[in-house]
Amino acid sequence: MTNPSSPLASCLTDAANRRDLLVAWVLDHAYPLWWEQGYDHARGGFHEKLDQTGRPVDAPRRARVQPRQIYSYALAPDLGWTGPADAIVEKALAAYLSRYRREDGLFRTLVAADGSVLDDSVDLYDQAFALFGLCNAALALNDFVPLHPIAASLRDRLIARCAHQGGFADLDPDARTLQSNPNMHLFEASLAWEAAGGDAGWTAMADGIAGLALTRFIDAKTGALREFFDRDWQPAPGTPGRIVEPGHQFEWAWLLLRWGKLRGRADAVQAGLRLLEIGETHGVDPARGVGFNSLLDDFSIHDHGARLWPQTERIKAAVLAAEVTGDPAWWAVAARGADGLLRYLDTPVKGLWWDKLSPDNIFTDEPAPASSFYHITCAIAELDRAIRTAPSSPA
Repeated sequence: MTNPSSPLASCLTDAANRRDLLVAWVLDHAYPLWWEQGYDHARGGFHEKLDQTGRPVDAPRRARVQPRQIYSYALAPDLGWTGPADAIVEKALAAYLSRYRREDGLFRTLVAADGSVLDDSVDLYDQAFALFGLCNAALALNDFVPLHPIAASLRDRLIARCAHQGGFADLDPDARTLQSNPNMHLFEASLAWEAAGGDAGWTAMADGIAGLALTRFIDAKTGALREFFDRDWQPAPGTPGRIVEPGHQFEWAWLLLRWGKLRGRADAVQAGLRLLEIGETHGVDPARGVGFNSLLDDFSIHDHGARLWPQTERIKAAVLAAEVTGDPAWWAVAARGADGLLRYLDTPVKGLWWDKLSPDNIFTDEPAPASSFYHITCAIAELDRAIRTAPSSPA
């Protein structure tokens, strides 16, 4: 048994205290609000934003928002929410499939509030979240049989159209700049489907993207992960090829640590820990206590503004690093990351959030984007899971 006065016990208790605050926030405020006001009960589908009074903002609806919200409510029962989570997932999934899925099986970019098509083009990032949302809906509804073929068909279409050196290029064959970010979310989706019992194609997809990340996305000299590349997966020319985002160092760290554990790949675990170290050392502002937007490849600051989502990824990476290494210092990092996130959740109407913090430590007064809920709920669920399974957990 862990000594209650040990560094591990102290750090776990601090992290558990933050977990309790975050779970109470999401159960008591966020889940009810984003169902009652964040879902369009008249026309179907989730709204893009809620203003800071908690009222929906009338705006076109991006494809990526719908599966992210489906994921958030699929998590709700495990976190302890007693609201109608399954019914929400079922309704939202039906609206999503009917409005966004094209005849070719890909998912269009944008629709109006009534479901009419505003932009029928396709984006790789949106396809990644289609795969991710379908997996989590299948798990939540215990409805694997009809949804896995839809996802597998989409995966195979992506492979046919834009598979590229283990990962995926842009769906636009003329695109000259490729990105690591949509590959990261395809990696996340493939790991989710593999864990859910999907076919061997998901394992192959995850392994290909992980290999590309380890050999091309991550700089061999610094261990940092870049954002923008040319068609040969070399850093893009000029400033874009030098950009290193702390939030994505954290997010890729979490994914590579997971994959490395699954495959017994010590190199992936070490790469993930290095990404976390870079984000924590160079990408967190000690004055504001938050991870900021971007660095350059020499680790100088590129954008000192701080979005909400890097705070959530910092928590996820830190708790998994604590589990993998057994080092209690990472629990302390997770607690500090939770303190940073809680700042963004301190709004006049509970259940909303601020999305942007300026370099001068001032939040931008603007509607809360629904797209952030996926980041928040994932971080809360991961923190809760890790604390519940930790040795001598205070849970």
